[in-house]
Amino acid sequence: MLTRIKAVYLYIREQGTVTTNQLADEFGITDRTMQRDLSILEYNGLVASPNRGKWTTTHKKVKIS
Repeated sequence: MLTRIKAVYLYIREQGTVTTNQLADEFGITDRTMQRDLSILEYNGLVASPNRGKWTTTHKKVKIS
């Protein structure tokens, strides 16, 4: 699961702004599962949804290993 969440973060960072549906399709999971993953990223301050259903990364510094 953590590997997928990391991949989701990197995908959003690369694409700019994406919808929950786009992410679910890209990763082959349900919208609900993607929403859970996004909630984890949002809780940690890594992504935000300024427009309902559209996600983008925040300016928080992240060390990716």
